[in-house]
Amino acid sequence: MEIRSRSTGQTMLGEEFSRTLCSLPITTELLDQYGFDPVLEGPQATTTPPYQYSQRAGIQNVDGVWYTKYIAGPVFTDRAATETEVAQTAAEQEAAYKAMKDAEQATSVRASRKTKLAECDWTQLADAPVDKAVWAIYRQALRDVTIQAGFPWTIEWPVAPV
Repeated sequence: MEIRSRSTGQTMLGEEFSRTLCSLPITTELLDQYGFDPVLEGPQATTTPPYQYSQRAGIQNVDGVWYTKYIAGPVFTDRAATETEVAQTAAEQEAAYKAMKDAEQATSVRASRKTKLAECDWTQLADAPVDKAVWAIYRQALRDVTIQAGFPWTIEWPVAPV
């Protein structure tokens, strides 16, 4: 539980309140007596995957009740040049972020593909008791996942022969 001080506006966890001010069970009446308000969990932000996520952005008062506030993130803002960094627009930062996320996802998909290929390497041995041609087609389909239209975020994995 999170609570907010009416006098300072600072928030703290209920456990900290109990350790610092009072060892009694935390109730609305007790919080009121000490000048605190409970902070209830607010709704998560609506996001557009895979690049956005819901991130906390403080607390807000809605009709006299305090709630955690969430926004869709990450948030990018124009950045001025410094002695060590060049200026960067929000659009440039967002493009770099998306490229990084795409690369991470592509690496993950390739690792999954490598595992799937390794699991059926045995099918290509000379004495393997399987239809090698069928398995070769499956293995090629695994190699081709990187050229699918939705790569790296939408993958239709081929089904292994039985």
